[in-house]
Amino acid sequence: MASSTSFNGPNSGFQVMQNDGHITAQFLQSNTSLSQASLNQACLRDLRTTNPYDDKKRIKNTNGGLLRDSYRWILDNKEFKHWQGSPGNRLLWIRGDPGKGKTMLLCGIIEELAHMNRDNTATISFFFCQATDIRINNATAVLRGLIYSLVITRPSLLVHVRSRYDQAGKALFEDVNAWSALSAIFTDILEDPALEDAYIVIDALDECINGLASLLDLIVQESIIHQRVKWIVSSRNWPEIIERLDSTQISPIPLELNEAFISEAVNRFIKHRVYELTKIKNYSDETRDSVNDYLLSNSQGTFLWVSLVCRELSRTLRWNTLRKLEAFPPGLDALYGRMIERVLNSENADICIQLLALVSIVYRPVTMDELCMMIEMPSVIADDHEALSGIIAMCGSFLALRQNTIMFIHQSAKEFLLQEAPNKLFPKGIEAKHHLIFTRSLSSLFQTLQRDIYSIKAPGFPARQVKKPNPDPLRATRYACIYWVEHLHASGWHRTVGSSFDDEGYVGGFLQKKYLEWLEALSILGSIPYGIQAMQKLEVMIQEKSKSQVLLNRARDASRFIQYHKTAIESSPLQVYHSPLIFSPRESLTKMCYQHKRPAWLLNDPMVVENWSLCLQTLEGHSKEITQIAWSPDGSRLASVSDDHTIRIWDPATGQTIMTLKPDDSELRVNSIAWSPDGSQLASASDVISIWDLATGQTMSILEHTVRISTIVWSPDGSRLASACLDTIKIWDPATGQTILVLEHTCFVTAISWSPDGSRLASASFENTVEIWHLASGQTILILEYIDLVTAVAWSPDGSRLASASRETVYIRDLTTGQSILTFEGHRYSVESITWSQDGSRFASASTDKTVRIWDPATGQTISILEHTDWVKAITWSPDGSRLASASKDTINIWDLTTKHSMSKLQGHGNSVSLIAWSHDGSRVASASVDKAVRIWDPVTGQTILRLEHYRSVSAITWSLDGSRLASASYGGMVTIWNVVTGQIMSALEGHKNRVESIAWQQDGNRLASASDEAIRIWDPATGQIAILEGHKGVTSLAWSHDGDRLASASDDTVRIWSPATGQCVSTIHISSPINSLNFLKFDAVDSYKLHTNHGTLDIGPIGSFTNLSHWPTLPDLHGYGLKDDKSWITYNGVKILWLPVEYRFAYLYPSSTLPAKLVIGCSTGGRCIFLILAVPNDMAGLPKVN
Repeated sequence: MASSTSFNGPNSGFQVMQNDGHITAQFLQSNTSLSQASLNQACLRDLRTTNPYDDKKRIKNTNGGLLRDSYRWILDNKEFKHWQGSPGNRLLWIRGDPGKGKTMLLCGIIEELAHMNRDNTATISFFFCQATDIRINNATAVLRGLIYSLVITRPSLLVHVRSRYDQAGKALFEDVNAWSALSAIFTDILEDPALEDAYIVIDALDECINGLASLLDLIVQESIIHQRVKWIVSSRNWPEIIERLDSTQISPIPLELNEAFISEAVNRFIKHRVYELTKIKNYSDETRDSVNDYLLSNSQGTFLWVSLVCRELSRTLRWNTLRKLEAFPPGLDALYGRMIERVLNSENADICIQLLALVSIVYRPVTMDELCMMIEMPSVIADDHEALSGIIAMCGSFLALRQNTIMFIHQSAKEFLLQEAPNKLFPKGIEAKHHLIFTRSLSSLFQTLQRDIYSIKAPGFPARQVKKPNPDPLRATRYACIYWVEHLHASGWHRTVGSSFDDEGYVGGFLQKKYLEWLEALSILGSIPYGIQAMQKLEVMIQEKSKSQVLLNRARDASRFIQYHKTAIESSPLQVYHSPLIFSPRESLTKMCYQHKRPAWLLNDPMVVENWSLCLQTLEGHSKEITQIAWSPDGSRLASVSDDHTIRIWDPATGQTIMTLKPDDSELRVNSIAWSPDGSQLASASDVISIWDLATGQTMSILEHTVRISTIVWSPDGSRLASACLDTIKIWDPATGQTILVLEHTCFVTAISWSPDGSRLASASFENTVEIWHLASGQTILILEYIDLVTAVAWSPDGSRLASASRETVYIRDLTTGQSILTFEGHRYSVESITWSQDGSRFASASTDKTVRIWDPATGQTISILEHTDWVKAITWSPDGSRLASASKDTINIWDLTTKHSMSKLQGHGNSVSLIAWSHDGSRVASASVDKAVRIWDPVTGQTILRLEHYRSVSAITWSLDGSRLASASYGGMVTIWNVVTGQIMSALEGHKNRVESIAWQQDGNRLASASDEAIRIWDPATGQIAILEGHKGVTSLAWSHDGDRLASASDDTVRIWSPATGQCVSTIHISSPINSLNFLKFDAVDSYKLHTNHGTLDIGPIGSFTNLSHWPTLPDLHGYGLKDDKSWITYNGVKILWLPVEYRFAYLYPSSTLPAKLVIGCSTGGRCIFLILAVPNDMAGLPKVN
C-alpha cells in the first residue's frame, strides 16, 4: 500500500543583528510535552469528520425511528445467512432503486449485529454516504469515518493512526495524499491481531461522489485478503458499481428480486407510521383506516414515498386529512410532481422557488448564512434563522435542515427537480440562475473581505494553525470564495455575462480591489488550489468572451501571481501582502495595483526582474534530489521519482500532489519511471520493475530482475516494456510478466528509446556508440559512433532522426545514412536529458550548467534558455507542447513555452551568486560567483559599480574596515587584496595549497586571517609575511576581536579562541548537535567577551574560563533580522515575516553598522543581487514564534 510522510525542518535561524541571549541546554532538547491521552484526543478530533453513530441516530430520527418489522426479513434471507455463516463469503451487497429502504435496512442490520455481539468479541464499523453533504460524500470521508468508529471501539488500534499523525498532524487526513495515507492506516488496522473479528458496513456507495472507483477497489481487495473481516455495502443499480462488484465471491441481494419481502416490510412500516400519526393527531378509527388503506394501495413498495406522505400529513390539520390524502399520487415521481405544484401555488412560492433553484445547482450544500447572501429575501427573514427555517419547511418536503446546512431530503428529490421541473425552477434558464449566484457571490465578497480578516497579525503565521473566530467573519462567504468562478463559467453565453467582462465590470473591479483579500481568505480556507483552477478558468473565459485586452492582461497576470506565489500564500495567509508584492516582477499588473499594501517596513523598491519569467510554478514536496520526471500521455498529470524513495503524481495545473507511491522495499532507490500509453499505469524500476495501478495506487505486478535496472521505457502501443541493466536490454510483456527478447551489449547501457512506430529501439552504451535494433529480428541494423560517452537518446516524432547527448553537445543524426545533420552547442557542462516536442518543431536539452535550452531542430539555433538554481537532471515535454517540466535538486519547475514576450535581464554574474559581503558603512556590497568574478554593487540603485576578474572561482570575500580594500580568496589558495576605487590588485598572498574557506580583516586593517589546509594564516598585507596557527580542521568562519588581541575560528565541532601574538589556542568550546555549521562569527562591538554566531551568542568570558557548550543553562533570545536554516524565510526576532521564492534562497543577511537594516540576497538564477532596506517592524511586538 502506497503511503508517504512529510517532515518539517527545524526553525532555528541565522540572526544577523544584536543577540543578547545565550546558547543553552534547552536549545538541545525541548522542555515541553503533552500527555499521551491529550495527544490521542487531538488525533481523534482531527480524524473525525463525522461520527457515524450520530449519523445513524439522525437517519433513524429523520425517518421516524427504526422498525424491526420493516427489516427483519433480511435476517432470514438465504444470501444473508450464507454471508453470515460461510468463512469464504465475506462481502454482501444489497442493491436496489431509490426509496426502497436500503439505508434503514442497513441501520437494522447494524443493530442486529450489535445485539449478537453482546460479548464484544467482534468490532462493528459503519459509514453512511450522502451525496448532498460534502463532508460525507467522498471516499476519503468514508475511510475517516470507518477508522474513527474502529478506534473509538478498540482504542488500542489508534496506534496505527498516531504513527503517522504525530509526524503530519491534521494534514494527514485532509491533504492530497489523504486517501493513500488513510488506505495504509486502514490496512494496518485490519491486519492488527487485536481486531479479531470485524464487520464493516457502508451505505449508499452511489452517493460517494468523489473517489468511488478507488473505494470499490479497496472494498473488493480488502474483502479478499482479510478472512476475519466481513463487509456489507449497499447501492443503487448503477452499471459502474455492478461492473466492479458483480463477482462470484460477492453475495448480492437485489431488492427487486425480493419484492414480496419488501412489500410486506413496507406494509409493516405503514402500520407503524399510521399508529404514530393516530397518536399525535388523534385520528378517528375511520380516518386511521382510510390513511392506512390509501398508503397500502399507493406506496408501490417504496419506503421513501410513505415517509414523505406521512411527513406531509403530520403538518396537516386533522379535519383536512382525508381531503389532502387523496391529493398524494402513487409513485415517487408523481408525488414529487404534486409537491412542486403545491409549492408553486403557495403564498410563499417566489422565495421557495428561489430556494429550491439555488439548492439544486450549488456545488455543495449551503448553510443558512450562505443562503442569505445568494438569494433575495426580506431582511427580517435573512436576519432570523427561525423564520428562515420556516421557509425551508414550506418547500414541499423537498428540503431538510441539518446542523444549519440545507440539504435535499433524498438524492432522488434533487434529480427530479433538475430533470422534470427545470422550467418551473429556472423560468429564465439555468444559466441566468448561475449568473445571479455569481453576481451575488461577488457582491458578498466585496462587502465582506478585508485585510487580516481573522486578526492573525503575524505575516508568517501558518495557515494550519489559524483558529476560526466566533463569530466567523467568513461564515456567509465561504461558499462564494470557492465557487464564484464556477457559477460564472456555468452562466454560458447568458446575455448579462458581457457586462461582467468589461474593463471595470464585476470581474475587473474585483481583481483590482479585492484580489489579495480573496487569496488571503482562500489560504485560511485551505483552498488555494481551487483559486489556481478558478483563475485559469477565468482567463480562458475572458479570452473567449471579452473584447477587453486590459481585462485579459489583468486576469492573466493574476493567474501567474497565484501560481508563482502558491507556496507562500498557502502556508501563511497574510504573506500575500508581503513576499508577492516584493518579488513579483516590476511590470506585474497585480503588484502595481496593490503596491500600496506592501509592508511599511520595506523602505526601498528592490530591483527585481521586469516581467514574469517563463516559469509558471515550482512544485515542492520531495525531500531529496529528483532523478526523473514524466508527463502523462494526456498531459493532466506529472510523475516524478526522487532519492527520497518515493514517486509522486502531481496535478501540474494546481501544483498539488495527487498521489504518493512508495515501493514495498523503501530502501531501494527507484531509478526510472514510465507511463503506459493510456495513462492508467506507471512502471518504476529499481532492482525490480513495479507496475502501478494509478486508480488505486497499488502495485499490479512485479517483473523480477537479477540486478539493478538503470532505465525503463514503454513501447508506444503499450504492449511491451524495455528495461536496461548493466550490458543487457530486456523486452517484456507487461501483461504476463514474461521476457520476450534479450539484446546484449558489451558495455554498460546508459540510455534507451523506442522509435515512434515501436519497430526499433535505440540504445547508448559505454562503448561511445548508439545501436539501432530491429525488434522483430533482434538484430542491430545501425551503429552510430561518437567521440565521447552518450548519456541520452531521443527519437524525432517522425522516426527519421535521432538526437543524442554526449558531454555538453547534442547531435542530430539521420537514421537513413547515419550522418550527423546538426550539432547543438551552447551548454557549458554535461547534458543530462533531451526531449522532442510532440510536433517535432522544438527540442529541449538539460544540463549540469543549471540551464535548459530550447532549440530549433531545423536550424540548430537556441530559442530560449531556462535558468535553474541547480543542476537540471530531467526534463519532459507536455503532450500539447505548451509546457515543459524540469527537475532540479528536489523541486520541479513548470515552464510556459507559449509566452512570446522577452524577459528583461538585469546586469549580473554569468552564474548564480555564491558569496556576499557588505562594506562596513553599508554603502556597497561585494558578491562572488563561479563565473570567476567579484562584483561591487550599489545597494540603492542595484547597479554594478566595479567588476574584479579572477583566474579561479572565488571562495571567500571580506571588506577592510575603512572600505578602501577588498580581500578575495580563490579555490586555488590565492588571497588577493584589491583597491576598490581603481579596481587594481594591491597584493597577492600565496601560501595555501587548497581552497580558502574564510578570510577576515583585523579592525585596523594591518592584518588579515585566512583559513585553509587545516591551518589559519595571519598575513601582513603590506609585506606578505605570515604567522601560522595550526590544529583546527574544517574552519568555516573567522572573526577578530575589536582590539585585535583575539581571533575566533569556527568549525562544525568547535569554536576556538586564539592569541595571534603567541599563535596559541587559548580555549576550545565543543559544539554538539543540533548546533551545527557555525558559518557566522562576530565579536560584540561593546562587550568583547560576547561572540555572536548564527545560532546565538557565546559569552566566552575572560580567557581560560570557558565551559563546554552543552552545559549552558539558558535558551538564546533571537534578535533582529535572520534566516531560517533552509533559507525559505526571513525572520525578525525569531518570527517569520517574509517568504523567499526558491531562486532567492541563496541568501546572505549581513549586519550593517547603521539602521535601518540593509540586507542582500544573491539570486541563484541570473547572477543578480536583490537589496532590501528594512526598518524595524514595530507592529511585530508580542507576536508568537511559530514553526
